[in-house]
Amino acid sequence: MKDLIDNTEIERVLAKLEELEDESLAVELLKEFNEATRDFGQLLLNQDQRLDHKEWKNQCDKARLRVEAVVTRIDEL
Repeated sequence: MKDLIDNTEIERVLAKLEELEDESLAVELLKEFNEATRDFGQLLLNQDQRLDHKEWKNQCDKARLRVEAVVTRIDEL
């Protein structure tokens, strides 16, 4: 995954979740995906002005890895 997740990738992930037979797993993964992308987006917009650049970068990297991990879990289904 690139630094940012684009609409095409979001559509692909959502389509994959819609195709899952296990609806409870799909809901769980969608929730994780939404939370991870929301947190990453908030960091990218730097809504927490208390963070210095180094800490902001560190948190962005962790959030990006979290999004990547969720997308990888979905892709592996």
